[in-house]
Amino acid sequence: MMTSNTEQEIKRLVEQLDLKPHPEGGYYREIYRSDGSIPEHALNGKYDGDRNYCTSIYFLLSSASFSAFHRIKQDEIWHFYQGSPAHIHVIDKDGNYVRHQIGMNLDSGQVPQVVVSGGQWFASEVPEDDGYCLVGCTVAPGFDFLDFEMAERRLLTSKYPQHEAIISRLTRV
Repeated sequence: MMTSNTEQEIKRLVEQLDLKPHPEGGYYREIYRSDGSIPEHALNGKYDGDRNYCTSIYFLLSSASFSAFHRIKQDEIWHFYQGSPAHIHVIDKDGNYVRHQIGMNLDSGQVPQVVVSGGQWFASEVPEDDGYCLVGCTVAPGFDFLDFEMAERRLLTSKYPQHEAIISRLTRV
């Protein structure tokens, strides 16, 4: 259960940063989308349409929720800003699983920046009770919801049965 101090800080950040609910969980707001774009023909057939060079968002997650397993076609760089550390769970195309810890306690294995390669399934959570994590996410080529795929528990588990526990815990459907 979250304390009123944490709830107030989350509410303050949502209001001050003008964050909205994200489909995968948490809150976000796009803060940057490059003016320039890469034409579809130069993107090796991976994308439908042109893509901006780069996009960036604020992303806020609390221990009361999680960011469900999903994937995008692009590489995504996470930047830690404040709050509690978060775990970023990644399953690569070969079925290998890794848990990254984003935060500032370098002595405990946390890092201030994590890269999730395009096409990898990933989810995130704030494991600390009564915690929240504010990060930035930079995507290149730029993010488009056409490139976003939310995981279905049954399908992802059938593909990676060795990770059933984490998939079941961090999917909604």
